[in-house]
Amino acid sequence: MDQVFDVLIIGGGAAATSAAMTLHNRGKSIAVVANKAETGSLYKAEMITNYPGLPPMSGAEMTELFRRQLTETGATMIEGRALSVLPMEDSFGVAVGSDYYMARSIILTAGITREKLYPGEAEFLGRGVSYCATCDGMLYRGKTVAVVGGGEEAAQDADFLEGIGCTVLRFPKPGHFEISGGLKADTLTFGGDAHQVDCVFIIKDTVSVTKLVPGLTYENGGIVVDRRMQTAVPGVFAAGDCTGKPLQLAKAVGEGNVAALSACDWLDKK
Repeated sequence: MDQVFDVLIIGGGAAATSAAMTLHNRGKSIAVVANKAETGSLYKAEMITNYPGLPPMSGAEMTELFRRQLTETGATMIEGRALSVLPMEDSFGVAVGSDYYMARSIILTAGITREKLYPGEAEFLGRGVSYCATCDGMLYRGKTVAVVGGGEEAAQDADFLEGIGCTVLRFPKPGHFEISGGLKADTLTFGGDAHQVDCVFIIKDTVSVTKLVPGLTYENGGIVVDRRMQTAVPGVFAAGDCTGKPLQLAKAVGEGNVAALSACDWLDKK
C-alpha cells in the first residue's frame, strides 16, 4: 500500500478503540491491524459488571460495541496478524501476512499472548520456523514442511503450501512439540515421533509482542512505558494488557487515550 498512515494500531480491543477515537478526533489517518473479534479474550468473558457508564453485558456484546465504534472512526481496518514492525528513518514498516503497510507512528494494543512457545520456536524463528506460509512458502517449494495449528487459517495455509508443491505434514491437534536442528530447524518432534522437515509453519491467532518490535524493554511480563505510554522505541507507544497488570478494561481504555494523545504530540513535533 502506498499510503503512509499517521498511526498504525496493532490490536482491536478496548485500548485500540479508545486510541482510534481520540486519533480520529485529532484528524489523524489511522490503520488498525486486528484479528476477528471473536478471537479476543474479552469476547469470551461471560459477564462484564465493572465498566463505568454501561450496564452489565457479556464480553461478546461489549466486543461488538467496541468494534462498531472502532469502525465508525473511519480507520482502515486490516484483518490479520501483524508479524513484524521494522523501524525506519522516519516511519515504520509493518508486515501483515504477505502485505506491507507504512506508518509514521505505532500504538501497540495487542494484549497478552497466553500461548507458551514451543521448545525451539524462538531459537529457530527465521531459520526454519515461520509464522506466515504465504510470506515464506515459496522458499520451501518442493520441500517437506510442517503446519502446526488448528482452525481455518492453518488449513488454508496447508492447502496453499501443497498447492505450490510442498509435501505438508499437518498437526492440527494441540500437544507437546519440539523443534530442533543445527544452523536451521530440521526436525519436528511430536508425541515422541521425530519428523524431518525443511520448515515448521506455526499458525497462531497472535504473535507475541516480544517478537514484533526490536528494541522494546519488558518488566514483569509487560512492555515498559512511561506515563505518556511511550516505549523504549521513539514513535512506538503501547496501551492495555500488553503493558502489564492490572488486566482491566478501564485501564486499557485510559491508556489507549493517553497513547493516542502522545502519538499526536509526537507527530505534530516531527
